[in-house]
Order: sequence, then structure tokens, then C-alpha cells
Amino acid sequence: MVDMTSTAGPMRKPFVLRYPSVAIFLIILALFTATITVLGEGFGIGLISTSFIKTLGKTLCLCLAALAMDLVWGYTGILSLGHMAFFGIGGYAIGMWLMYARTEIIVIESLASSALPPTAQEISDGIATQIFGVVGASEFPPIWAVAHSLPLQLAAVVLVPGLLALVFGWLAFRSRVTGVYLSILTQAMTLALSLYLFQNDSGLRGNNGLSGLQNVPGLDLVPQSTVSILFFWASALALGLGYLVCAWMVSGKFGSVIRAIRDDESRVRFLGYSVEAYKLFIFTFTAVICGIAGALYYPQAGIINPAEIAPIASIYLAVWVAIGGRGRLYGAVIGAAFVSLLSTWFTGGQAPDISLGFYTIQWVDWWTILLGLSFVAVTLFAPRGIGGLIDRFAERRAPDRHGADLGPDLGSLREKEADE
Repeated sequence: MVDMTSTAGPMRKPFVLRYPSVAIFLIILALFTATITVLGEGFGIGLISTSFIKTLGKTLCLCLAALAMDLVWGYTGILSLGHMAFFGIGGYAIGMWLMYARTEIIVIESLASSALPPTAQEISDGIATQIFGVVGASEFPPIWAVAHSLPLQLAAVVLVPGLLALVFGWLAFRSRVTGVYLSILTQAMTLALSLYLFQNDSGLRGNNGLSGLQNVPGLDLVPQSTVSILFFWASALALGLGYLVCAWMVSGKFGSVIRAIRDDESRVRFLGYSVEAYKLFIFTFTAVICGIAGALYYPQAGIINPAEIAPIASIYLAVWVAIGGRGRLYGAVIGAAFVSLLSTWFTGGQAPDISLGFYTIQWVDWWTILLGLSFVAVTLFAPRGIGGLIDRFAERRAPDRHGADLGPDLGSLREKEADE
């Protein structure tokens, strides 16, 4: 819904005024945030439960990850099946500090009754035993060297996913690996990381993962109803800023180049553009966005384990973007929010079972099948996804191609069609 044409002249309007769809999205997000705050238990009248506010906060984080997926896939044409790995890394990075700081408080309180004041080494040993006793260890692994420092762990939220994506992308793109082969490589990376984290000697408690992340140090006396609202605000702010930055990126020349790479990579390279540099930047930038989204998601979820990084999670992310309408930022957000909330409804036991006499459909078991069928149906019959319905509502017309197939396949977005 963003017009890709640039406005020249000395008196250029602010970005959000030149692209009304961006302003509309931000206004809707602000109104939604204010409404939930008023209806919530933390600062409002209590019509919405704390658990549901956490669900909405997590949904906003997933929308931010879908935004990144749309930028790398819908706009640049890189079908990454590993971006939820970056999401999980961000969660682990902030989770290490949350678990360390929370355990430190517990250990210090337990040692306060000792005859002699505990030494720093005794406190450190107590924290290590408390955290890693579940996997039969009592010492901190090297990766926990800075877990006590919030600023350093926040830096890790950005730097670790970014560096991993930078190294992986440089190796892949310099070899000009494209298409399904690149997708397989990203999936293999995610699988390898997930299998490694399942090991007890990985330093991250293996299958047990990191737990108790909802207990934020320094906010012990603050009720969870208030903490949930604070994280909900942070998630909404991150989504709004992420949408604004992504919309700005795709609205100018940079956006035109990455869409051209998606549609005809060889021609863009022939024109003198460094295709690999553009792809590497997008891949790394979107990995950082996913890391930030994960860092906001898991304190609201309360726990993270290696299953969260399994390849199926990244496949789900691609499905959300496809259902919402790839190549449209608002479509990615709508798809992630719609499918995530619907999944919560079906798998949470709220959807009534359907009795057919000879068989009872239990949605907890059938939801994934329904999601897969929806993805196939959207791919075959509605490649523009839910975002295409918004285009129709806005009376948008597709470009006249005179029968020319301008995309890499029949389901891809065409010239000037992905205009946000």
C-alpha cells in the first residue's frame, strides 16, 4: 500500500505523510495498544486477563519476526527457513541474564543466614549449582562469562544473530547459492543449532532450556499484571519502529533494487549492482530484527528450550507470511497475528470438538493439518494472501502486464505489485 514513487522537491513531506498506509498502520497499532491497556488488569479495568495480554504481547513479537521474514523473502526473494533460529538466539541471550540475575537473588537470600558473610566465589558457585544442577554440572560454561551483565547480554541479542547471519550469508551468497538450495542450507543450519542445544553439555541446560524468565529482577514486587503490560508496550513499540524502518527501506531506490533482485537477479548483476552485498545486508538486518523479537517474546513466554529453534518453527513463519501476503509489510503482520491467535484458540482447547458420529474432530490434533491445507490453498488460489483482499478493498489495480510473466514463478509477486 506504499507508493514506491519518490517525491522530489525542496519541501518534501514527512515520510509517514507521503505514505499514508504507514501512518494508518501506526495509528491502528497505537489505538490497539491503548485499548488493551485500558481493558487489561495492570492499569485498566480488568476485562482482559493477564495471560491473554501476554498472548497478545507474544503475538506482536511474532508479527515483528514475520516483518523480517517478509523483507528477506517477499521483497528480496530469499526463502530462509532458518530465521526462527535467530529469534531463539535472541531469547537465549536475554534469558541467560534473566536466569542468572534471578538465581543470584535466591542464592544471596539463602546464604544471608550464614555465620560468615558469603564470598563472591561462594555466591558464584551457588548460582552455577542452582542453574546447572539439573544437567549434573556445577560450573559456569564459558558462554556464561558475561551473563551477569545486562548491557552485554542486550548487546548479544543483536550481535550474536547478526554475526551468525553475516558469516552464513557471506559463505552462501559469495558461492551464489540461490533458490531451494539456499532454503535447504538455512534449514540445515537451524537443525544443526537445534540438535546442538539439545545436548546437556551445550552450556544452555539442554532439553530443559531456560525457565522462570517471567520473573524480571528488580520487579519482584510488581505484579505480573503490570509486568505483562510493560512487555506488551515494549513489543508494540518494537513492532511500530520495525514497521517504520522496513517501510522506509522498501520505499526508495534500495527497495527497488531488492525487488529487482527478487525478480531477475542476473539482470541486476548485469546492471552493475553488487547483488551479494544487498542480499547479505538484508539477511543480516532481518536476523537482527528476529533476535530483538525473540528477546521480547521469551520473557513473556517464561521459558525457552531447543524445540523453539527447530526447523518447523521457521516453516511456520514462512506460512504466516504467505497467508498474510508476502511482499506486503502489512500482509506479513496480518498473517502472523491471524494465524498465531487462531492457533492459540484451536490448540488451547477453546475450539469445540466436532462429532461426526463415527469420528470426533479434536482441533488440538487437526490444527496443523488445517494450517497446511490453508497454506496450499493460498499458494494455489490466492497468492496475494489476506493482503490481496485489502488491496481490493482499497480499489487497487494490478499493473497491466499484457500477458507477460514477470516473476520467477506463477506464485511470486510481479513488477510494481509488492508496493509496500
